[in-house]
Amino acid sequence: MKTELLFMKQEDVIAAGALDMQKILELVEKVFYLQGHEQIINPPKTVFGIPIGEEPVSHFFSMPVYIGGDVNRPGIKWAAESKTNAKTGNLPMGIDMIILSDPVTVQPVAIMDGMVITAMRTAAAAGVAAKYLAPDDAKVAGLVGAGVIGRTMIMALKEVIPSLKQIKLCDLNTEKAQNLADEFKGEIEIILSDNVENAVSGADIVATMTTSKKPFVKYEWVKTGAMVIQMSSYEVEAGVVEKSDKIVVDSWEQMKENELSIINQLVKKGSLDEKDIWSLSEVVCGTKPGRENKDEITMFSSRGMGSLDIIIGDYLYKEAMKKGLGQRLVLWDEAKWV
Repeated sequence: MKTELLFMKQEDVIAAGALDMQKILELVEKVFYLQGHEQIINPPKTVFGIPIGEEPVSHFFSMPVYIGGDVNRPGIKWAAESKTNAKTGNLPMGIDMIILSDPVTVQPVAIMDGMVITAMRTAAAAGVAAKYLAPDDAKVAGLVGAGVIGRTMIMALKEVIPSLKQIKLCDLNTEKAQNLADEFKGEIEIILSDNVENAVSGADIVATMTTSKKPFVKYEWVKTGAMVIQMSSYEVEAGVVEKSDKIVVDSWEQMKENELSIINQLVKKGSLDEKDIWSLSEVVCGTKPGRENKDEITMFSSRGMGSLDIIIGDYLYKEAMKKGLGQRLVLWDEAKWV
């Protein structure tokens, strides 16, 4: 029997609805709900860097997933990052693909570009966290990083924090920051900050979206009652973590595999107890509380979960089928060696 699958290039993914942040937030929150009800298999990602025996210039990530419940979709995300691309600017730093399979016959049903999905789901996870952990009347956000995730972070925060009026944006590349500010002109006020302290100080929500391997956010810059969002491994100083009243992560099972994570480092040092780290799924499902008062400092840190990519990929695949998007490919006309 002929086996067909749908190939979706990036333009197809976008046409199917990948840039609909409201829908992406809904899907991402559903993942955390299903995770809290043990309906997701999401093992820690496999990571390796090349070349062998040298400082890696390229990293590859394998992220297999099964989402149960009414989704019932197995799949895998194959992600890759290139330092060379980041330096030259000729190609995106991260290039990702998503494969979806049939849960019964195990045949592949779709292969799609995952770059836009990655950008949207990454910020959407922070957006879901902000829904539960940000101050109720947050008006000012201080953002560090004007790259791809900086863009989608603005999209997510605008959606989940209706009271948000102003964003203070900082990036080492001032031209990139200005271009991003121009994108949202007329939607929200964005003020460029020339340094991190100015961007962070006084902000109700602090979000960092960089590739830095050294911490740059100091505790004394974080105001009482703020929410801190760390999208990389080690962007905030240890004091920010230690002084936070609530520490929430997307997946501790994922994060404790990451040696670069400041949270993981503090646990290994014994200055942070593992039981004080909550999963966002616990907060979404109500087994742990979200924000409880205006003075507590809350923190969300993300490692990235393939289940977010797969649920979004599943939705976009179904939308593409309805809209006639994508290109049908044949895996085989007749299977050999049955």
